[in-house]
Amino acid sequence: MKQLGNLALVCARRRDTLLQIQGGTATVYVGHGPDRTVLSADCHDDGKIMDFILELNHGRFREERKTEGEKAA
Repeated sequence: MKQLGNLALVCARRRDTLLQIQGGTATVYVGHGPDRTVLSADCHDDGKIMDFILELNHGRFREERKTEGEKAA
């Protein structure tokens, strides 16, 4: 449960991510529409929640950063 706050911060900074905490389960929805990915873990499973944080920040779900000169679409 110690990592739950960190996960909330990571999700809050992203436009394509929704964090839902209900009934002792933390569920992260990544993406939009039918291609949305769902990650789910027990709120007390710090190891799995840390894995979610790593995937969102550095892994397969990381956001592509725009360079300084690039304009947002």
